[in-house]
Amino acid sequence: MCLWQEPSRPLCNRPWHTQGFLDFNGEHSYTGKVRSQRLTDPGFNEKSGQQPVGLSMDWLLAFVKVVMRRNTRQIQVGSVAVGGTAPVSVQSMCNTDTRDVAATVAQIHDLEAAGCELVRCAVPDQAAAETLGAIRSGISIPLIADIHFDYQLALDSLKAGVDGLRLNPGNIGAEWKVAEVVKACSERNVPIRIGVNAGSLEKPLLEKYGHPTAEAMVESALGHIRILEGLDFCQIKVSLKASDVRRTVEAYRLLADQVDYPLHIGITEAGTTWSGTVKSAIGLGSLLLDGIGDTLRVSLTGDPVEEVRVGWEILKSLELRERGPVFISCPTCGRCQIDLIDIAEEVERRLHDLPLKLTIAVMGCVVNGPGEAREADLGIAGGQGQGLLFRNGETVRKVKQEDLADALVEEAWQMVEQRQKETS
Repeated sequence: MCLWQEPSRPLCNRPWHTQGFLDFNGEHSYTGKVRSQRLTDPGFNEKSGQQPVGLSMDWLLAFVKVVMRRNTRQIQVGSVAVGGTAPVSVQSMCNTDTRDVAATVAQIHDLEAAGCELVRCAVPDQAAAETLGAIRSGISIPLIADIHFDYQLALDSLKAGVDGLRLNPGNIGAEWKVAEVVKACSERNVPIRIGVNAGSLEKPLLEKYGHPTAEAMVESALGHIRILEGLDFCQIKVSLKASDVRRTVEAYRLLADQVDYPLHIGITEAGTTWSGTVKSAIGLGSLLLDGIGDTLRVSLTGDPVEEVRVGWEILKSLELRERGPVFISCPTCGRCQIDLIDIAEEVERRLHDLPLKLTIAVMGCVVNGPGEAREADLGIAGGQGQGLLFRNGETVRKVKQEDLADALVEEAWQMVEQRQKETS
């Protein structure tokens, strides 16, 4: 059996993967790489479960500041590892008609360029399943087939060469049908994501709980897990999604205490780009700070490329992943004497795909501007119709307001060229 449970223990004595940028009492230096480390103070009494009085302040500060990830088992989705010490991956789902190969491949290429690492396509019928081989051969990231109800579509998708399935074994029919799908997955080393959604819970669970509670979602997931485990299949990842943040977060926390399978996190049907970004940032950020989450999707009504960009920004803001620049800009006030809003938006638009991790500050006045700009790799601090351009803490020159965006962009690309020369 694959189902895993750990006795309830104090958080600091559980095996976690730590990820951060701190030193632990001078012994372990963290520089962005993920390492497995048991964060137990030497004075912890494991038998009694009690912490000694007088923990070292260094240890406590290190403990509370580092993002600690659940120690999950690792699975392989094509070329991408999910779980274990693998970085949290960013994925999305096409909103094209899967039967339109050209449109679907073109959209996946856009997603790849934005940083998408796994992509999913709906497979509503046989015609869609038949296109998956052509789609897979035209892209470079793993392809996941989204299946509901029809086990034959799962089998046909596997024959087409997909790297993963999203299906719930409890809703594709008789046990022998599930067994056939599991056998085909095992032969190809293809994992299955159990995807529980609050909007499509089983009737018995709705009758038991009255509505799709977090507990009902977890019970649904455990039921699907047991079906696969009963067939000796453990290449599993799990998602528990609702459209409201609190219920989603609660469900993931409940399940994280009961299984060690990697978790795909997301807020489903989160909304349009604006409202969905806010809900996703709160929900996914809360889970990731708890150490929960091995891969994520931001679900937005709109261009899926925006899902990928938001996902990366969430991971970057928590210092869990690095990709491209980090932008800092002030909200403006009555002291600002340049058109900062337009300058900041233009700089971000022109540099969001910069292939180098830089902190770029666009600041509007003399109060915080010079300090923030000096601390950044590259920055501007506005004055009266002009601004100072800073690079690595040093003032480069004064620039007229109308030239500030161009100067900052030009300087950024010069830094890219310099870095490429240094590493070539």
